[in-house]
Amino acid sequence: MKAIVQNSCGGAASCTVKDLPTPEPGPGEVLVRVRAASLHADIWHVLTGRPYVLRLMGAGVVHPKNPVPGTDLAGRVQAVGSGVTGFAPGDDVFGECVRGIQWKNGGALAEFATPQAKDLLPMPERLTYEQAAAAPTSGLIALQTVRDEGRVKAGQLVLVNGAGGAVGTFAVQLAAAYGGRVTATT
Repeated sequence: MKAIVQNSCGGAASCTVKDLPTPEPGPGEVLVRVRAASLHADIWHVLTGRPYVLRLMGAGVVHPKNPVPGTDLAGRVQAVGSGVTGFAPGDDVFGECVRGIQWKNGGALAEFATPQAKDLLPMPERLTYEQAAAAPTSGLIALQTVRDEGRVKAGQLVLVNGAGGAVGTFAVQLAAAYGGRVTATT
């Protein structure tokens, strides 16, 4: 399979396209043919290795522990590992393929990836692969912020600073859906 491989920290210049073996799904994993993957700030942080503390948090001190960047994907299930229920070959899915913290490579920027089944959802039919791949990390951060931390209620005033960014676009829509009166900056 073709994959983008990060050889060292340093941005996009540290990446090349290489042929790698197609992964096999392990227990609890799903082999997904990646149709779309998103790029967002977390990817940039791992590619550049900045801030430096992120290297100590799991990304890899000198070079990445997982050489294939990317966290969010959308695609079609090719095979499932042992213990996986709810997904079968041919299902369209989206979700995250990074395990644990976001500050490391997850392997989404490849033709195939093996996320854990618990980190995937069936892809809504009305979404394209590209739209679905853009949602997992940014949408989850916005949902946790608006619903869980902010507990936005009808009539509440909500300021979304950075509304033009990945998380901000979701936060504006979620705050409005919860009945908030939204002011947005970008």
